[in-house]
Amino acid sequence: MRLWWFLEFGCVFIVVLLFGLVKFGKAEVYIVTVEGEPIISYKGGIDGFEATAVESDDDDDEKLDSTSEVVVSYARHLEKRHDMLLGMLFERGTYNKLYSYRHLINGFAVHLSPEQAETLRHAPGVKSVERDWKVKRLTTHTPQFLGLPTGVWPTGGGYERAGEDIVIGFVDSGIYPHHPSFTTHNTEPYGPVSRYRGKCEVDPDTKRSFCNGKIIGAQHFAQAAIAAGAFNPSIDFDSPLDGDGHGSHTASIAAGRNGIPVRMHGHEFGKASGMAPRARIAVYKALYRLFGGFIADVVAAIDQAVHDGVDILSLSVGPNSPPSNTKTTFLNPFDATLLGAVKAGVFVAQAAGNGGPFPKSLVSYSPWIATVAAAIDDRRYKNHLILGNGKILAGLGLSPSTRLNQTYTLVAATDVLLDSSVTKYSPTDCQRPELLNKNLIKGNILLCGYSYNFVIGSASIKQVSETAKALGAVGFVLCVENVSPGTKFDPVPVGIPGILITDASKSKELIDYYNISTPRDWTGRVKTFEGTGKIEDGLMPILHKSAPQVAMFSARGPNIKDFSFQEADLLKPDILAPGSLIWAAWSLNGTDEPNYVGEGFAMISGTSMAAPHIAGIAALIKQKHPHWSPAAIKSALMTTSTTLDRAGNPILAQLYSETEAMKLVKATPFDYGSGHVNPRAALDPGLIFDAGYEDYLGFLCTTPGIDVHEIKNYTNSPCNNTMGHPSNLNTPSITISHLVRSQIVTRTVTNVADEEETYVITARMQPAVAIDVNPPAMTIKASASRRFTVTLTVRSVTGTYSFGEVLMKGSRGHKVRIPVLANGYSR
Repeated sequence: MRLWWFLEFGCVFIVVLLFGLVKFGKAEVYIVTVEGEPIISYKGGIDGFEATAVESDDDDDEKLDSTSEVVVSYARHLEKRHDMLLGMLFERGTYNKLYSYRHLINGFAVHLSPEQAETLRHAPGVKSVERDWKVKRLTTHTPQFLGLPTGVWPTGGGYERAGEDIVIGFVDSGIYPHHPSFTTHNTEPYGPVSRYRGKCEVDPDTKRSFCNGKIIGAQHFAQAAIAAGAFNPSIDFDSPLDGDGHGSHTASIAAGRNGIPVRMHGHEFGKASGMAPRARIAVYKALYRLFGGFIADVVAAIDQAVHDGVDILSLSVGPNSPPSNTKTTFLNPFDATLLGAVKAGVFVAQAAGNGGPFPKSLVSYSPWIATVAAAIDDRRYKNHLILGNGKILAGLGLSPSTRLNQTYTLVAATDVLLDSSVTKYSPTDCQRPELLNKNLIKGNILLCGYSYNFVIGSASIKQVSETAKALGAVGFVLCVENVSPGTKFDPVPVGIPGILITDASKSKELIDYYNISTPRDWTGRVKTFEGTGKIEDGLMPILHKSAPQVAMFSARGPNIKDFSFQEADLLKPDILAPGSLIWAAWSLNGTDEPNYVGEGFAMISGTSMAAPHIAGIAALIKQKHPHWSPAAIKSALMTTSTTLDRAGNPILAQLYSETEAMKLVKATPFDYGSGHVNPRAALDPGLIFDAGYEDYLGFLCTTPGIDVHEIKNYTNSPCNNTMGHPSNLNTPSITISHLVRSQIVTRTVTNVADEEETYVITARMQPAVAIDVNPPAMTIKASASRRFTVTLTVRSVTGTYSFGEVLMKGSRGHKVRIPVLANGYSR
């Protein structure tokens, strides 16, 4: 009888149990679901509590009113039930509740022992118990590269209005609010956004608010990290302050102010701007310097962001490893929370992951999320070292040149050690000036070695520059002697002439020249340094027409439906956006990149940088089309994207080569999804492929191998759909992972243009699979929808995917393209 209320009410609980010593064994992190409805989907039925559900499929613009008495009352009711469940099962003091999740999923986070978790697992109404798991970061020229200043911003009133009153939520490492990208000096005042109800925390040291109008909300979530013993307030900052740099960087990419000079070491590298410079920034800090973050904190941050009323969510975060108990990629507390966010009308952009170029390396799987791959844009940096024998060695170095028409003596760190005993400190890394002889280095070029310490972050190019400067060197050269195939080197801005020779064969040429030019006595000691060289200017970028390219590190498909790596009937990634060598704001406290410690800007790479590009562009679309659903925005981005580079050739993807140099191959949808984003076209796509909560439920229910009970655990919904096959989900792509004989796929398009338009529909496919579309043409009135079918038939079994596309050309100039992928089998 003690649990009668629990069974009758049937709440879904998310219970997170974290590391620490409690009553029995060592506590761990668990996520427990039980029956019931969160605010987003509660349709009534409990005496005294009216329905709170958002019916997103019926009204695309319906938003959750989190301040209404109905919602507040039901939320309070849920939290009381959470507390009662714990109080009935366990003694006070043997557990610590961290969060109540009430909006998108119904449950709570709690710190307790594995034995107590087992008790919960067997409690009536509890559906599943899952251990929490950790997440990690997926780490200004791009507005021009994407055509924003001339192609998109003028249509929204110029950069002064681009993104006006759209709120982008960032679940990241916080923000450095004093950065010029986020300040409100010399800008038109920001008025209130009435629908946004987020809080602004106060800096515990300065007692000043983190908000300023541009930054409209700032909160931090660390209860799970604290309970796990991972949180150090002096390093991680017990506030929304960015102690890492990553959060400030991503926020400024999406919504940083326009025209902010990027200055470092006395040189201006250009002007930085966000994609939507007038959009508001809402900060939900859940990632930290040293350990990344915990799903319990991330879920709390997302739950709060949607409750507060954000329009867009930017997630440059992904799991360290798969969840412990969940088999299905689409069903876990993280993805279920994001499904709730999309049901509430929030567009979600998530980084694809940095595990490329290997197949099935994605960390973003679900159809309700926009999964973003990373591209290299058209800006490349190169520098050269010219040796005394006339040889020119290419390398990387964002640095000024040595004096024109003057060469300098080359001095290797290994030959100028103050004492042979210092070798234990890796002196050739040139990280500690006190180990080297200043008298022999002053006025010369210092040669250093690029060891594994640079790879793991315990050595940095910035510190080599500081060492060379302290010793009076005119410049430095870093030689890479051993390198794993495909190792990625980014240019680093430095204040003195400097170059990194990344090609091991070129490094060998330099070392050979140095040894020949450096006579030694019988003990090996240098008699005189006679090798010379000079470093050229590496500050100016070279613009390439072969851009964009898919970055080596960008995670690749095929998408998977479970952690046995079974392939899903859904294309991922969805879209490609700039993610390599992106200049953006940095936190002066930031430690994420050792080369940018103490700097105001950083140029870094990762799908972490690609996702906020899409979040910012989505804000521009939302500004122009405020009633569009998240699926409509995603469709506009995908169907208008391009598969060609600036020179009009097919986009290429970076791959590992059998040799040390990488190779370029023709990219496929597994590399770039639908293609590279085209913001101008996305504002006026002509047609959209719309979808909502019930459609996503249908996708889950028709995906083979997913347990219907597992679906109900996470969605509180039974499977009673008529979708037939997961490939019938109305996405702007078609994927059939196991095509036997022939299959018909259905799609529905809606005309979002102002006038009626006639579309001619054509399709093409690689020879192993035949493709046919019906009807071949259709006329669609404004706001009307029409269906068409695509029939795919196996011609020959190749053991690989065949790629193709459906192209819809409108009589008023709109072009809509969707990728088609199928892997043919004999049975």
